[in-house]
Amino acid sequence: MSRQHDDRDTQPSAEGLAMLESLRASVHKALERKRRLGHYAVFWRDGKTVLEGEDAPRPEQDDKQP
Repeated sequence: MSRQHDDRDTQPSAEGLAMLESLRASVHKALERKRRLGHYAVFWRDGKTVLEGEDAPRPEQDDKQP
């Protein structure tokens, strides 16, 4: 017999929280570096990919590429 897991009752450990904060800081650093270099970033939002940044390809450019 398997025990059902309820995520609402689960709290991350102190080690888990430290890892999460480290990941957040790393992502922030990488995105800031991309911004400074003028590179675009790709995100997943509302079930779709989103390209953000001044040099991000525009949807109409996708059709023109060989």
